[in-house]
Amino acid sequence: MTIIDYRPEDPATLANPYPLFARMRAEDPVHWSPRLKSWILTRYDDVKRVCLEPERMSSDRLRPFFASIPSDEAKKIGDIMRYLSLWMVFKDAPEHTRLRRLTSKVFHNKSMQAMRPQIETITAWLLGEIGDKTAFDFVADFAGPLPCLVIMAMLGVPKADLARLKRLSDEMALFIGSSRTSSEKYDTAEAATHEMAEYFRHHIAQRRVHPVDDLLSELVHLEDNGDRLSEDELIATLILLLFAGHETTTNHLANGLLSLTQFAAETAKLRANPAMAAAAVEELLRFEGPSGAQVRVVNRSHELRGKQINEGDRIFVMLNAANRDPEAFPDPDRLDLDRDGVPHLAFGFGMHICLGFPLARLEGQVAFPALLSHFRSIETVGPAPDWINSLVFRGMKALNLTVRR
Repeated sequence: MTIIDYRPEDPATLANPYPLFARMRAEDPVHWSPRLKSWILTRYDDVKRVCLEPERMSSDRLRPFFASIPSDEAKKIGDIMRYLSLWMVFKDAPEHTRLRRLTSKVFHNKSMQAMRPQIETITAWLLGEIGDKTAFDFVADFAGPLPCLVIMAMLGVPKADLARLKRLSDEMALFIGSSRTSSEKYDTAEAATHEMAEYFRHHIAQRRVHPVDDLLSELVHLEDNGDRLSEDELIATLILLLFAGHETTTNHLANGLLSLTQFAAETAKLRANPAMAAAAVEELLRFEGPSGAQVRVVNRSHELRGKQINEGDRIFVMLNAANRDPEAFPDPDRLDLDRDGVPHLAFGFGMHICLGFPLARLEGQVAFPALLSHFRSIETVGPAPDWINSLVFRGMKALNLTVRR
């Protein structure tokens, strides 16, 4: 048996990590990566268990990281540290419980489901903007703007600001999602975080004086037994909603469409029966999910599959590897839109499951049938997709298509 050398930035691994994940599941499911100085978990049961163990696993992984940065470097990312430290995804109870409870008062399943008419309108508008093109970049022209426009509509910020907010979000991803770090990337991400914070600070000030019927006004005026979000918590939450709400869903839409182009019979089933969209979206999320991994820090030493996991160790739970585990999903490398069984882990599991997962599902349920109805055929063209170099995000920089109506 040869030693497994997990190199997530390797182009072949980025393009198709699943053969390596299969080997890791079989030979070394609790794998220590010297490169990442972290444990890598690839089996469904292990990943799900970690997501459900807040007493042994911590999501508070940014504060230790920020504390390790020399003070002169920390000054260069002051706004990143200020706002990302307040994101609920990086919090444990009771801080996480409080932030989730407050935001869930306004950002909940009912409010997200109420967005269906607007999602349908935005989808139709984007298809209209594509117009008579027979070739286009699906990420740039559809999968990128759709979720960003949906979140902007929920928050009540101007549609004309799409390009600016998309740019800022992409630049923030250089810090949040990149597997490589550099001072240039950090400078760009810091500037973007500062600009986005000031953007939302301006809109918060407006809503304090003149509230309107939108999610931003509800968050600004939210109160629960005297508890409110501070100004910094408001800004951090709005940045999180915009960033996470569009980055993840962009990947979901692009990965899902790529998967459909690879399985013509499944595409034909969905085209013939749009009512199966909800089930189809779940299988597309399982097959090629938008998030590669979630990260935990061990806060209580324990043993896992014969390996000693020590307090302070970092663990990557590989969501997409778990979603291809044959012990959980029969014939896992086949897309089967009629698949039934255990839930996938594309959005995580437990208390840290993605807050906006109902919205991401809904956008897919609207978008995929609309695309298949609008275009008689959809095919990829040109070189193989260039995948984002990230452990956190699973997505493509572009997806070039040719279409026929």
